[in-house]
Amino acid sequence: MAKIELIATAAFGLESIVARELKQLGYDDIIVENGKVILKTDELGICRTNLWLRSADRVLLRIGSFEARTFEELFQQTKSLPWEDWLSIDANFPVQGKSVKSKLYSVSDCQAIVKKAIVERLKETYNCNWFEESGPRYQIEVALLNDNVTLTIDTSGIGLHKRGYRKLAGQAPLKETLAAAMIQLSYWNKDRALIDPFCGTGTIPIEAALIAQNRAPGLKRSFAAEKWPQIPRGLWQEAWQEALDLWERETTLNIYGSDIDPKALELARIHAIEAGVEGIIHFQRLPVAEVRSRFSFGHLIANPPYGERLGDIDDVKGLYQELGETYKRLNDWSLHILTNFQSPETLIGRRWDKSRKLYNGRLECHYYQFFGPRPPR
Repeated sequence: MAKIELIATAAFGLESIVARELKQLGYDDIIVENGKVILKTDELGICRTNLWLRSADRVLLRIGSFEARTFEELFQQTKSLPWEDWLSIDANFPVQGKSVKSKLYSVSDCQAIVKKAIVERLKETYNCNWFEESGPRYQIEVALLNDNVTLTIDTSGIGLHKRGYRKLAGQAPLKETLAAAMIQLSYWNKDRALIDPFCGTGTIPIEAALIAQNRAPGLKRSFAAEKWPQIPRGLWQEAWQEALDLWERETTLNIYGSDIDPKALELARIHAIEAGVEGIIHFQRLPVAEVRSRFSFGHLIANPPYGERLGDIDDVKGLYQELGETYKRLNDWSLHILTNFQSPETLIGRRWDKSRKLYNGRLECHYYQFFGPRPPR
């Protein structure tokens, strides 16, 4: 199998988590940059990374990178790349683009030039003047940053946060990729209890169950590269079989989700069924002030209201104070919350131990972590 270069894109602040996931998959030849992690692998790596990455947005195949300050340079260097290695004669290859701090700032012009250059290259390869583009989809992206051009093909299709279980969504849903990252940043493990006291439609508890079962998050969905003839079907079958073999179905877990919204909880139960984890997550209608647990050294992981959802800042302050009282009762637990609410520690009643800037969609937030005592060995 040929050596190729992949780019796992990630939301700001999650690059180290994606890098950790790749290392757990056995990929050590990686480079971490802003918004992405680059790795060298082979065609099987396309299958495995799409199936297993929990916190990445997409997996892109890098065709080439170069500097370009004129449209002629963009055209000629794009044309010089071996597009025929991936694009068959019937390939459907739309081009999208973005440009940041580059002389070639017109995205539409860059897209058109890249498309034309690829067509000219394929004309010479296939001795053909017209391409119907009736075959598999190869979404091409031209990305310019400080006059550096990167040309990629999207192997994922729809974003990797689309696991296949959340066909219904509630108000202001938390992306599955961000929920998975929050859990991994907490260092929760399956031997400990986990409670999400603002669980909404159930994303955090469901992602925790998938992590605890070592279940590949992409098992219930398909990917754009599955239809590419350049990747033998046997490689996908090998990756799927590996994921099925590593799935720990019989794991006993103590994962709980509570909320005061009965409609959100109804959706959460449906999502748990769709994800195949309905028997190992316990949902309950309960205000945060009444959350209790018989377990020790557990983790509270939550995405509580920020203020925009309720429209009343006093209500939000009251919720954070109730969360603080609950946390005091669970005095050997750890608390992890994602919010853009300013200085939540003043209401929770304790200074946070660690804070990390993350983005919930385009909204800048902080992930505040309040660590409990270490459990006994």
